[in-house]
Amino acid sequence: MQEYEILNQIYHNIENSSYIEIIAVFFGLLSVWFARKENILVFPFGLINVGLYVYIYLISGLYAAMSINSYFVIMSFYGWYFWSKKDSTKKNVPISYSTKKGYLIAAALFTLSFAIIYYVLKNYTDSTVPILDSLTTSLFVVGMWMQTRKKIENWLFWIIGDALSIPMVISKGLYFSGLQYLVFMMIGISGFIEWRKKYYYAKNKKNSDNGA
Repeated sequence: MQEYEILNQIYHNIENSSYIEIIAVFFGLLSVWFARKENILVFPFGLINVGLYVYIYLISGLYAAMSINSYFVIMSFYGWYFWSKKDSTKKNVPISYSTKKGYLIAAALFTLSFAIIYYVLKNYTDSTVPILDSLTTSLFVVGMWMQTRKKIENWLFWIIGDALSIPMVISKGLYFSGLQYLVFMMIGISGFIEWRKKYYYAKNKKNSDNGA
């Protein structure tokens, strides 16, 4: 009986989700799907999603999450440009693993983001989840940066951030967004697998061509 009441409550909260949240989730799912397919449409659809979530998170008191979506807007334009670039053979920038320098940048970006965001949330806002909000936001900062550079590891940051975001947004009554993060996490796992396959297929083909 208790389980039924919980599921019924979740259903009603999803049913009562705002149209803005539903539209944002729809475009967010499209964006992640296109990212999985290494399709540049990830960025225009993503821009609609993050633009709407700036407003949603502002009124929900998730200030770090709001800030990360503002950052996503900027990085989406950069990623759109980077993914459109062609190399000397007129091909798009390929998927690749990050370098040691890239890992150092990612670690510094995560640490700096977390420290700044947590300090601001703790001292200048009424946030009730400063640690979790700062942690998920910092993971997404790195994930987005790596995604714009087509680094396979970007999916790992998204997956962990999505998993941690589920309880955070549900605690704020954003049940539909919680469902979105669950789907994001599942697509992220398949995206990680698919990008790895594409990387090793391209690598093996290149080695085969060179050998020939």
